[in-house]
Amino acid sequence: MKEDFRFGRPYDFHELLADGIVHGVGVVFALIGVTALIFYATVYTSFGEIAASWIYGLGLVLALGCSFTYNMWPRSPFKSYLRRLDHSAIFVLIAATYTPFLERGADEPLLLALLIGIWLTAFTGIYLKCRYPGRYDRLAILLYLAMGWSGALALEPISERLPAVTVVLIFIGGILYSAGVIFHVWERLRFQNAIWHGFVVAAAAVHYSAVVTAIGS
Repeated sequence: MKEDFRFGRPYDFHELLADGIVHGVGVVFALIGVTALIFYATVYTSFGEIAASWIYGLGLVLALGCSFTYNMWPRSPFKSYLRRLDHSAIFVLIAATYTPFLERGADEPLLLALLIGIWLTAFTGIYLKCRYPGRYDRLAILLYLAMGWSGALALEPISERLPAVTVVLIFIGGILYSAGVIFHVWERLRFQNAIWHGFVVAAAAVHYSAVVTAIGS
């Protein structure tokens, strides 16, 4: 089997079932939550916050939808293309999640530069994933983590623009994502994929709560 078509060890029925349930819960709640968020932003907030809500919402649904499709798809040559979409969507999700927070500080040069830098990094990561599938997977994990924690570089100005509860939720979500990486690379552990995606769904839920507390505050 070619390198492009290696997807880790095969998962048994119960592992796939558990992973499918985790993904299903995440996708359903994401669709409901994003719909509610965009409706609220459209009615009660500014144009900038509406745009940021759409970017975040689409990024969240895209990431969970791509992950669900890729992980449930049977092993085949076509799965390699879904793998590229799945891994690329993670870059989109990280950048999209930062957008509602950094949009509020677009008049601050540091925060604007951080927002632009995060999206440029995301596009770079997407290019690597699509152009060189499977070749830079470890680098991609480092990029995911670096993007996710890059907000610490501008903690003070971000904290001044956001409610304290929002900042706390951002950090809790980041910790959950980072802790989940342990299970992402621990392929020999049974139910490893379902556990990893459980961390992803939990972290996404926490970050959704952070976005909700930030929008319109």
